Amino acid sequence: MPDLPANFTLLQVTPELETGGAEQTTIDVAHAVVAQGGKALVATRGGRMAARLEADGGRLAQMPAQSKNPLVMLGNAARLIDLIRREKVSLVHARSRAPAFSALWAAHATKVPFVATYHGVYNAKSGLKRWYNAVMTKGALVIANSEYTREHVIREHGVSADKVVAIPRGVDLSRFEPGIVSADRIEALRKAWGVAPDERRLKVLLAGRLTRWKGQGLLVQAMALLKARGQDKVLLLLAGDDQGRKGYRAELEAAIAQAGLEDAVKLVGHCEDMPAAYMLADLAIAPSLEPEAFGRTAVEPQVMGRPVIAADHGATRETVVPGETGWLVAPGDAEAWAAALLEAADIGASVRQSMGQAARLRARRLYSVDAMCEATLKVYARVLGLERSS
Repeated sequence: MPDLPANFTLLQVTPELETGGAEQTTIDVAHAVVAQGGKALVATRGGRMAARLEADGGRLAQMPAQSKNPLVMLGNAARLIDLIRREKVSLVHARSRAPAFSALWAAHATKVPFVATYHGVYNAKSGLKRWYNAVMTKGALVIANSEYTREHVIREHGVSADKVVAIPRGVDLSRFEPGIVSADRIEALRKAWGVAPDERRLKVLLAGRLTRWKGQGLLVQAMALLKARGQDKVLLLLAGDDQGRKGYRAELEAAIAQAGLEDAVKLVGHCEDMPAAYMLADLAIAPSLEPEAFGRTAVEPQVMGRPVIAADHGATRETVVPGETGWLVAPGDAEAWAAALLEAADIGASVRQSMGQAARLRARRLYSVDAMCEATLKVYARVLGLERSS
């Protein structure tokens, strides 16, 4: 890890700490800063992951950082200015667009360096939306969470290539380690999810919040196609919160019932123990309808030794190697997904195990949380050096 200046204090600004890759990255970087002897503050609305932040030595600065209301954003800027001055913040790191405005204003007002991470490939159908998205490029450097995202930022905003650094999202290899997942943890999850002890079907896990673009509906269609052809080789487990999207959840439940898939598709809700979930599954699946800027749920299972079927677009083209660590499938094509599920079931456990081992070796080498944190701290050191030399 690079050496940080004495009394280094990082302020990260993110909408909330509920669930997701950007939120996990926020906590990982805070932990790395504390481990280096610095202070790590996170300005956020809060959420279920806040306890983990504080357990790692970080500190929560609670405010309505998720709000897009201009008056609330101005209020947040004032709160951040006070926080930056009171805590002698060394650098501000924004992780989402709405709070980035407040963070940028506060950083300018206090003359503190500002960086932002482009965690997603934001669509812009108007000049106003492009201007809104561009707030993420107004710092000394921009962090992109994949090469796919980096190329988008450079192309979309005309940012100089040397100003955009690709740092792939990291996986905690000490947590996502098959050897430490006990049989009791897997058994507890099996019972909670209603998976029979003698289940012979291919257990396929789709982990992700219940939202249309994550592709749960597409997979229900694919499962219906398999059932219509008399194929009963797959058990699909949909793990994730609806986060208030009751309508979409009800739509999924109706589609499952209409196709008679109640025994083949299970909506199992939020899962706290994802390492055990991947060990319970034979295979993970990431059928996002829109390109993933990184796609954590295509990488974590590979670290756990599970092959992955993923949509053939976005950053999953970087994280999944077809025929070696998994499959890439045409986005949105239910027929293609049904065929891929059937192929994965038919190749047999030994071939899937070999693919899983190849996936594990590659993912551990490329996507560790330590590598991600080290690269991020190098960006901080570089930015502070740029500020001193300007």
